[in-house]
Amino acid sequence: MGSERVAGAEDAHSKSWHRAARVAGLSLAAAFAAERERWRLFVPAAFGLGIGLYFAWPSEPAAWLGAAALAASLPILLAGRRWAPLFLLGGALAAGATGFLLAQARTARVAAPVLGRSLGPAVVEGRLIAAEALAAGERLIIEHPVIAGLSPAATPARVRVTLRRPLPGLRPGLWVRVRAQLLPPPPPAEPGAFDFPRQAFFQRLGAVGFALGQAAIIPPPPAAGAGALSDRATLLLHGIRHDVSQRIFKVLPGAVGGMAAALTTGERSYVPERVQAVMRDAGLAHLLAIAGLHLSLVAGGLFFMVRLLIAAIPVLALTGDGKKWAAAVSLLGAFLYLLMSGAAVPTQRAFIMTAAVLLAILLDRRPVSLYLVGWAALVVLAIQPESLLQAGFQMSFAAVLALVAAYEVWGSRFGAWHQAAGPGRRVALHLFAIAFTSLVAGLATAPFALYHFDRFVTYGLIGNILAVPITAFWVMPWAMVAFLLMPFHLESLGLIPMGLGIGAVIRVATFVAGLPGDVILMPQMPQAGMLLLVAGGLWLCLWRRRWRLYGLLPIALGLATIALTPRPDLVIAGNGRLLALRQADGRLTISPGRGNRMAVETWLERDGAARAAPWPLDGATTDGTLRCDPLGCFYRRHGILVALPVSEAALPTDCSLAQIVVSRVPVPGQCHSARLVIDAGDLARQGAYALYIAANGRVRVENVAGYRGLRPWSMPPARQFRPDSPPGGPATASGATTPGGTTAADGATTATAASR
Repeated sequence: MGSERVAGAEDAHSKSWHRAARVAGLSLAAAFAAERERWRLFVPAAFGLGIGLYFAWPSEPAAWLGAAALAASLPILLAGRRWAPLFLLGGALAAGATGFLLAQARTARVAAPVLGRSLGPAVVEGRLIAAEALAAGERLIIEHPVIAGLSPAATPARVRVTLRRPLPGLRPGLWVRVRAQLLPPPPPAEPGAFDFPRQAFFQRLGAVGFALGQAAIIPPPPAAGAGALSDRATLLLHGIRHDVSQRIFKVLPGAVGGMAAALTTGERSYVPERVQAVMRDAGLAHLLAIAGLHLSLVAGGLFFMVRLLIAAIPVLALTGDGKKWAAAVSLLGAFLYLLMSGAAVPTQRAFIMTAAVLLAILLDRRPVSLYLVGWAALVVLAIQPESLLQAGFQMSFAAVLALVAAYEVWGSRFGAWHQAAGPGRRVALHLFAIAFTSLVAGLATAPFALYHFDRFVTYGLIGNILAVPITAFWVMPWAMVAFLLMPFHLESLGLIPMGLGIGAVIRVATFVAGLPGDVILMPQMPQAGMLLLVAGGLWLCLWRRRWRLYGLLPIALGLATIALTPRPDLVIAGNGRLLALRQADGRLTISPGRGNRMAVETWLERDGAARAAPWPLDGATTDGTLRCDPLGCFYRRHGILVALPVSEAALPTDCSLAQIVVSRVPVPGQCHSARLVIDAGDLARQGAYALYIAANGRVRVENVAGYRGLRPWSMPPARQFRPDSPPGGPATASGATTPGGTTAADGATTATAASR
């Protein structure tokens, strides 16, 4: 009898759960159906998901895969015309397959040779397309190079060479000759870190290096010709941007001139690193990247000026539509500003949205903002699918999407408050609107800043409240005046007051960045966390009903992954001469040496640390986890002993004691005690390694080659090792990493077994 009551209770409990699940399902279905007009907003999301799937593919997918997926989705789309769920499935599949296909096509279109080994000294001749100012020297990008010692079929389409000293008279379009040491684009410093070779691949940049001596300007070769029309137009724009920057520097030298050049031509390389740092730490880095704020101010300023001019001329005011004339002039001005600024991804997004608004005025239509954001994303991704992976694209669209969604909810209230307010209250409301906008944009972009830069800016709201009005109402209007006066060589009349405003912005940034606790460093967010945040953010912003709040759950889970994801206990640079080890207290200690500053900065940033603990050159750390002598080091973590020899003389002892051996010299024969051996050959084939040692002694191994997979941009991170380099601990770095060799990476994720 008792068992029957228990069974009945369990049956009733099960039925109640089924009933609750059914009610919840019906409620969600009703909410989904009620927002039918918002369904198409998810088309760009599905399109981007297809692009993301392409880049996440472990090896280069077959050329027919994207087209086949698109063809397979079309029958589902057609069959679903009378049944909404099937139609939505077909539409999502078609959008995703299109994104996948366009990413494949883009990869095939930009493919160009990549240097497979260190080369040089070699003479490089080619046409200069860009010259970027550095703190010390200049960085040249040369296209169609002729490189001594390389056949035309193996020559990269573009190379980047750093000069120790600027070369006077350089401008895009000139031909240059330079003797340089060239290297392949350096691979990531750690599995999962920033993939510079992938970025370089889509820029058709196949080699980087440094000049040995000074560059020289040479006459163009007889066979050079005028080039294609698009090439000539690109060079013309680069030349104009360069000339404008130089004219700005004649009036505004130093950091102020660098920021003026960044705001007008998009050349951020002219801004000193210290100024970029304080702008970033004050939450004002977006002011240096030409985007919605700048382009809307230019377009809006032109619109106002043209309408005012037409209204002042009775004939024009009575015979024409001043609003449409103003929209046409603003559209042209915005397009010219897009070209002048270098057409970066955030600027492209801002131009597309601004152009849609102005075209709506010309065509007597009313644009819908969220659809506008979606179409802008589709256009940008269709042209450059790789921009999906860039911080600029992600942060720009996240900010705009969040702002549009927020003003859909609060915009009518702000409008009503503004209409009922007096002059003083309107000023207060304007300041409140700036604060509200900064808060929403800051919250929307913070996850991407955490993912890409491992930092959270604490006082960004204060910085934006103080600096944005100066930029909007003083700096950018004077920038427009300077542009308009440049043909008459009177730009100083606009640049001087513009410089005063820029100086004020720099002082605001310096003040905010100097406040205590201005930046909180965070450990690296995993990709899974980023995907959860994106999914939650889209759900929160694209729906209108209260069920949008369910998007907060994946956002919270995404942020939680930062604390739940372990960081590696041992990281080995691709050249084997730099290591990072985790001490008992969780801090990193990094081996000393020079020449690999980027790897050190990457490891510390991804660990959320400002500095590393000291490395013992001869002795032990305070917690005893690391002990070193002239032949190498021993590191103990969770009962696992790791040997770090720097000399072949240490190998017999290390191979008889340690469970893991990490050697920058080749390990011949067998290591009897070792379960895992990573030596020079492994590092040459697989690149940097990361080891995770669990409390139970289990070891997980990752390397760059295995993480990246076999893709067109994942050239083997081969390295040239010199076992006869001076000893002094495993950390004796010898300067810049020197690639060499062309051994193909096999994509394996484990090192050589001890039984080899």
